[in-house]
Amino acid sequence: MDIARSDFENLLKKMNNSPAVVILGPRQVGKTTLSLQVANNKEHNCLYLDLESPRDLAKFGEDAETFLEYHQNKLIILDEIQSQPFLFPILRSLIDSNRKNGRFLLLGSATPGLVKGVSESLTGRVSYLDLNPLKLQEVFPRLSLQQHWFRGGFPMALLAPDDDTYIEWMEGLIRTYVQNDLTNLFGYNLTPSITGKLWIMLANNHGQLLNLQDYSRSIGVTTPVISRYIDLLEGAFLIYRLQPWFTNSSKRLIKSPKVYIKDSGILHALLSITHFDQLTYNTIIGASWEGYVIEQIMYHKPKTLKMYFYRTHTGTEVDLVLVKAEKPLACIEIKYSNAPKPTKGFFIGIEDMGTKNNFIITPASDTYPYKNALVCNVIEFINNHLSLI
Repeated sequence: MDIARSDFENLLKKMNNSPAVVILGPRQVGKTTLSLQVANNKEHNCLYLDLESPRDLAKFGEDAETFLEYHQNKLIILDEIQSQPFLFPILRSLIDSNRKNGRFLLLGSATPGLVKGVSESLTGRVSYLDLNPLKLQEVFPRLSLQQHWFRGGFPMALLAPDDDTYIEWMEGLIRTYVQNDLTNLFGYNLTPSITGKLWIMLANNHGQLLNLQDYSRSIGVTTPVISRYIDLLEGAFLIYRLQPWFTNSSKRLIKSPKVYIKDSGILHALLSITHFDQLTYNTIIGASWEGYVIEQIMYHKPKTLKMYFYRTHTGTEVDLVLVKAEKPLACIEIKYSNAPKPTKGFFIGIEDMGTKNNFIITPASDTYPYKNALVCNVIEFINNHLSLI
């Protein structure tokens, strides 16, 4: 099944306005497929090089600049660009000698190394596109909400013929990241056992406050080591930290971030949940649904909206706060129930922030008002409400 990516037109626009575009996203998310689709659509002569392939690297010979200059009339796609930082100054020189837009597509699977190279060499010469796993609007209704939530948005996992194939593919992805990819991406000599244990612990604490000391004691390494590994997992687009919203309130606020596994399919594979039926009676189901909804809002929201959570030491809590220009605009409670009963703390949080647009998001409920909030399902919220906030 071919699924059209909503980023396709956005990428074309960026290529028409910049000499180089950097596509950032985790491995196997579809960066190469999208770039080649764009190349075919624009009827470019295309040169594709996988910079982790010795055969492709050998094509540079002794002079990468001369090789790339020879192909200057082609769209040059450089995959896993963060693995060869020596190319950034060369790309700067080539762009400055010929400022034609749409010359290079640079694909990267890690934020820190790539952004460092770009910031040092290509400032003002590139634009960025974050390519996330397949999002809800791209697959629904051709695929069910249940399948998308359970398997996540990695194309090979989501489109697998059955759950057994999905879990086998996802376990292979996890194993590769633990054993090789994180070390290769960042150049650190990481210990696979620490990476694996930490990733599973993060999955078991999906959506909870991040406590570095707890992870340090459990795994038996120092807090700075745990902090570095978490930074690298986030830099590889495998987890994300949701920051707390601070106000000038006199209330004592929680200041630690929450941590989530970034793809729900990876979450379920890390927890050895191999079929949706197993998820329905697993204690993680509420946190899994919360993380999935937050992830989909992250992917679909306007860029001007920022995401936070709100919690006080007295129990007031809002799962998600949408903020624009430092002003809270919406409070969101996420419930895995189609007859939700929001907590008292949610409505206190609404009062604290004075938001006018408030929602209680469910899997499949009807839409109806509940006090000073609106109950609706996630598809209704994304399609009809999110862009209006």
